[in-house]
Amino acid sequence: MTEHTSIHVRRADHVGFAVASLDEALRFWVDGLGAQLVRTGEMGGEFLGQVTGAHGAQVRMATVSLANQTIELLEYRGLDPPTLPAKPFDPGFAHLALVVDDIDALLVRIAAYGWKAQGIPQPIASGARAGTRVIYVVGPDGATIEFMQPPATTRDY
Repeated sequence: MTEHTSIHVRRADHVGFAVASLDEALRFWVDGLGAQLVRTGEMGGEFLGQVTGAHGAQVRMATVSLANQTIELLEYRGLDPPTLPAKPFDPGFAHLALVVDDIDALLVRIAAYGWKAQGIPQPIASGARAGTRVIYVVGPDGATIEFMQPPATTRDY
């Protein structure tokens, strides 16, 4: 029999996105969505290679805060770009979901930053979030955000 050590995950810390241009990513997150810039920095060397597997890369990074969520933006330099962009439905692909008050106005605003809705916002048909309108939006780097607009009577979730 294998001995099991109990673990306790305390909390989620941040969500990270690799970006082609840190400057453009900050323009979207700060100017487009209203996030607060927390810090910027650079990293590389053996530390970066051991943590991420991006051996030989240099990274410009920024951390922003939006709706009590910390978002890390990472511009990797010195690596070959991927040959095929990942899609939101590929295994292993992740997304961030944000609750908004006006999904239609938001879609118009973020289009100016190169983010594209994958269709038309759809209402959830049943369950605890029935009536919530949802849409995936993909940015210029392929990152995906799911925007959710709850019905007017349940805007607090």
